[in-house]
Amino acid sequence: MASPAHTLTALFLALSSALLAGTPCMAAPQAADTAVTLYADAGYPPYSYEKQGKPAGLYYEIVSTAVKRMHGYKVEIQPVPWKRGMSLLKSGTGFALYPPYHNTHDEPWTWPYSLPLYEEKVVVVCRKDVLAAKPRKHWPEDFYGLTIGNNAGFIVGGESFEAAIREGHLKVEEGKDVATNLVKLGMRRIDCYINDRIAIQWTLKQLKAEGRYDEGGNHAELAEALVIATEQGFLGYTERDNGRYGYKTDFVKQFDSIIYQMKRTGEIDTIARIFFKTH
Repeated sequence: MASPAHTLTALFLALSSALLAGTPCMAAPQAADTAVTLYADAGYPPYSYEKQGKPAGLYYEIVSTAVKRMHGYKVEIQPVPWKRGMSLLKSGTGFALYPPYHNTHDEPWTWPYSLPLYEEKVVVVCRKDVLAAKPRKHWPEDFYGLTIGNNAGFIVGGESFEAAIREGHLKVEEGKDVATNLVKLGMRRIDCYINDRIAIQWTLKQLKAEGRYDEGGNHAELAEALVIATEQGFLGYTERDNGRYGYKTDFVKQFDSIIYQMKRTGEIDTIARIFFKTH
């Protein structure tokens, strides 16, 4: 017959074994964060561009801040030429790209769009001699007969502009980025250029600082003709993924929720103010 001490020890060991059998010895490891690649326009400074092989710009500051607060994702942002980024969305091999304007008519493969990230003013900038030749107050009628520069793959001139191109009233020449188009404008290879006001002003300042634009000397003097549109930049997702991105619904919801909070608290305005002050 076992002693009382041995009996208590046996009961304790039996109880401990039962508890251990019903309880895992350690918590199950959490699933690894889902790797997600977002694409960014590599040639649209100061909003979105490539700097030493890495993404940069105001939209990068906004988007990178937002994705760091998302749960369950490890996000990489990769700069690509705009036409390449749009091609990735169109084929469904790219998940999302920033910063398209909202345009489901010409880019039906982009859906959904995030909440707007920032508002831009699209303007026409021309050589001063072009503006001196006649009044240029109505877009695009007052610009008929001219050659207009545009970033490759950008659709920013509006429906009447696109109709004027089809009807042969004016011509369009595409350049890969803002700097390329401004130099072409300065060298009189195009007459005017359409893009966001800040993108034009910022890039022209950079070109002058680098000695690549000699306004009034080797290059033409420029002036803004008029504002043709107010647009907003978005994070646009591919509509043609065919279920490839099972996390899409959750990602869209989380991202929009964070952007909403950043807008509501004024954080996006603060990011923009600091960015433009320091760049």
